[in-house]
Amino acid sequence: MVEKFYDYDPADALKTDEAIEVFLNDAFETGDAQYIARALGVVARAKGMTKIANETGLAREQLYKSLSEQGNPTLATTLAVLKAIGFELTGKRHAA
Repeated sequence: MVEKFYDYDPADALKTDEAIEVFLNDAFETGDAQYIARALGVVARAKGMTKIANETGLAREQLYKSLSEQGNPTLATTLAVLKAIGFELTGKRHAA
């Protein structure tokens, strides 16, 4: 029997703002900048990269590159994307 493998895009699972919030919180809790950038890219694809590009004033290609696994978005880009997807960056005290 031949096994079939399918491409999985997590963006397909992010249908609600609640799902996106859980996904982003999980990414932020890792503290891994590359993982967070990639998670923002997944959410941007779920919301529509062209729409995000239009709302942020950034080029779609730049967003794909910045929000990829190898990306390193600036804080300005991160804040603009978060705003465009309806979220904000907030601080909370780190539990020691």
